[in-house]
Amino acid sequence: MNLFYRSRIVIKQVLKAIIITSLLFFGTQGAIAADNKLGVMNVQKIIIECNAGKTAKALFDVKMNDLQDSFKQEEAVLKKLQLEIKKKSSAWSDEKKSEKVREFQKNGRELQAKTEDARYEMKQLQDKELQPILKALEKVVEKFGKDEGYAMILDSKNGVIFFDKSTDLSDRIVKLLDKAMADQ
Repeated sequence: MNLFYRSRIVIKQVLKAIIITSLLFFGTQGAIAADNKLGVMNVQKIIIECNAGKTAKALFDVKMNDLQDSFKQEEAVLKKLQLEIKKKSSAWSDEKKSEKVREFQKNGRELQAKTEDARYEMKQLQDKELQPILKALEKVVEKFGKDEGYAMILDSKNGVIFFDKSTDLSDRIVKLLDKAMADQ
């Protein structure tokens, strides 16, 4: 699972709500005034490029590699048992064959359970690491938008079909987010 997949979904939902609210607001006002500034940002890029995001990804990768290494060992043991059953089953008694098959199935179920536990553990780690980044990002974007006079800042990956590259605020927001996270 991509480390930032869940954050992207959350941001999409938040941004959809903001877009709908903004459209309703502007719709009741008639046409949008020509002097309103609009900007876009790539939330996924911001999270990946900010210092806190890089740290979270490194931590996530280390944990993922550790888990994968432990699973590789268990998978090797399971494959070895499967090969043993395949090679020696014709020489074994029915009782011995059944015992080895049950052992193989039991070990397979245990590995599957451990894999599910690891998936849950990784999701928990992802949530724990991303939550403070997303909260800080929300505050940074809100402050930046107000200070710079933006009427709206949208996620460029969420429903924006075209935008001029000059309206992309991602790099500026990464710098502001790094500063905000360092000050915490």
